[in-house]
Amino acid sequence: MNPTKGGLAIFSANSNPACIELARRIAERLGVELGKAQVYQEANRETRVQIQESVRGKDVFIIQTISKDVNTTVMELLIMVYACKTSCAHSIIGVVPYFPYSKQCKMRKRGSIVSKLLASMMCKAGLTHLITMDLHQKEIQGFFNIPVDNLRASPFLLQYIQEEIPDYRNAVIVAKSPSSAKRAQSFAERLRLGIAVIHGEAQDAESDQVDGRHSPPSVKNMAAIHPSLEIPLLIPKEKPPITVVGDVGVSERLALIILDDIIDDVDSFLAAADTLKERGAYKIYVMATHGILSSDGPRLIEESAIDEVVVTNTIPHEIQKLQCPKIKTVDISMILSEAIRRIHNGESMSYLFRNIGMDD
Repeated sequence: MNPTKGGLAIFSANSNPACIELARRIAERLGVELGKAQVYQEANRETRVQIQESVRGKDVFIIQTISKDVNTTVMELLIMVYACKTSCAHSIIGVVPYFPYSKQCKMRKRGSIVSKLLASMMCKAGLTHLITMDLHQKEIQGFFNIPVDNLRASPFLLQYIQEEIPDYRNAVIVAKSPSSAKRAQSFAERLRLGIAVIHGEAQDAESDQVDGRHSPPSVKNMAAIHPSLEIPLLIPKEKPPITVVGDVGVSERLALIILDDIIDDVDSFLAAADTLKERGAYKIYVMATHGILSSDGPRLIEESAIDEVVVTNTIPHEIQKLQCPKIKTVDISMILSEAIRRIHNGESMSYLFRNIGMDD
């Protein structure tokens, strides 16, 4: 390929059609050609990357969407970043709309904080800047020692609600758990709508009984414990029955919009939809930034009370859409291309974060 103009080069980090399509849309918006590179798996499943043009002294933007084979896509990104580093690129910016392993960002028992490990690997490979979208926890930005721009998909989802949901002003924004109440509140305040919160939904139990934490001290060590030391035990949690805080059945036309950042395991969404239907909801929409929709998720959604699932194209889900026509896609290439343009030109990124509060 001819060198891209202005010292800007854009590459797709894998051969996934959805990733190439997103990279092509971004390149078209910026008026540049998509960089040429070969990314493939050898017979022994090793990843090989070959940059087929000069990137010396350029600002290189590597776009990577996370496919079903997460570990392979991570290696593709790391190897391409390192290839650009050893080819003397001026800067290497990763455009990773969905940051993988983002749910593993807290220490759980004897586990590990995998997102911290991945951040260290990216920085070590040569990444100088990261553009991502709607991190599962905003604190993940602190795992990097490079600049991180955590863009928001909410303007596109709000636009979809206003343009595609009939009579949306009769809707109620629903948080499927107390932990997502702030996100739901943000949408409700911007749309001037009511809010409801579902409490008591089934969650993955974290049993401490199986890892030895409740093991009593052995008899030979009892004497080592001070007789006056009585450590109070934390009362175990008991999940209450599913309840809905807020009025969700005041009108036959009422639409319920369930919000979250990721939709992967759909069981909690299905349980929320059934609960809302029992309380008089007429139509139920589910909206999320990242539509992972793994396993039997599409089939379960198609057979459920959910009327429509709206996600962005941060993650490829073309196969899931064939399995479930209820899934709709919102394109976010516009904000990614604008972020790339501003970084390349040395402009402020604050415009892309206008009207975004600390809780958004």
